Amino acid sequence: MRAVIQRVNSASVSIAEREKSAIGKGLLILLGVEERDTQEDVDWIVRKIANLRIFDDDVGVMNRSILDIGGEALVVSQFTLFASYKKGNRPSWLRAARHEISIPLYELFCSELGKIIGKPVETGEFGAEMQVKLENDGPVTICIDTKNKE
Repeated sequence: MRAVIQRVNSASVSIAEREKSAIGKGLLILLGVEERDTQEDVDWIVRKIANLRIFDDDVGVMNRSILDIGGEALVVSQFTLFASYKKGNRPSWLRAARHEISIPLYELFCSELGKIIGKPVETGEFGAEMQVKLENDGPVTICIDTKNKE
């Protein structure tokens, strides 16, 4: 499982020019699921993201988590995070999970993150053509892969 986490002042997702979800200060998370991901991956990455100290404290040091600031989260499914680009110039998506694997894990991720941060997680729409807008704060962007925990 891979996530690209962006610290944002605001973010939103629109589908067919209609806003579906929006958040204020918090995290925009692009989430990719691969075939071999399990609930163990979800559990690990949710805890890691919820506790990432990437928000500034009173002296401007990144020392607070989304929990500490009471921030919001917007999660967008992103199978393209598993693009293989080694052969030729057209990416391959062979490592991205099929819908029967990725949808339940995506939904579990959103549910578990919501439980930890104590508020509903906003989402895109799985498989839809989405437009994502954000005001990146910093910018701060972190990439996490559950297969690379070390």
